[in-house]
Amino acid sequence: MSITAEHVAGYQAGTWKLDPTHSEITFSVRHLAISKVRGSFEQFDVTVTAPENPSDATVTATIEIASVNTKQAQRDQHLRTSDFFAADEHPQMKFVSTAFHPEADGTFVLDGDLTLRGVTKPVSLKGDFGGITVDGYGQTKAGIEATTKINRHDFGVSWNAAVEAGGMTLGDDVTINFDLQFVLS
Repeated sequence: MSITAEHVAGYQAGTWKLDPTHSEITFSVRHLAISKVRGSFEQFDVTVTAPENPSDATVTATIEIASVNTKQAQRDQHLRTSDFFAADEHPQMKFVSTAFHPEADGTFVLDGDLTLRGVTKPVSLKGDFGGITVDGYGQTKAGIEATTKINRHDFGVSWNAAVEAGGMTLGDDVTINFDLQFVLS
């Protein structure tokens, strides 16, 4: 399915900058095989470059690894070490889109390259476009939600510990969620 500007209500070509006060990037991973640990990254930047043809839009994201927040300081410090993110050596996670595919149901798939710990792998984000509107300050805003699932071992994040009752402390799959609002600049 190809998409044109007529398919997107209010579509405007241009550069869309992140509105950080209305955006978040979160993640979750299975913990002890019985529940999930959730966290977020507090510092990140995302830019959407939207040309006349929406199908040619590009997205770049940079996430500051040291800003990881799971609401437990000791765990956050461990996540910054070489057991997990190696934040000193690899301070950023990056995503650069390579293709945009609108779906018939109004959702989209955004393919791209994710770089974490110096390893780059292709990923696909499945998402929903929230729409475009003008806020009370006269700013043109757009919103999207997207998610992807990665295997942490693919990026060299392989720390784990056996649980006395059986199984491992952490699951292999990590879900990353993007809930983003942009301002047309």
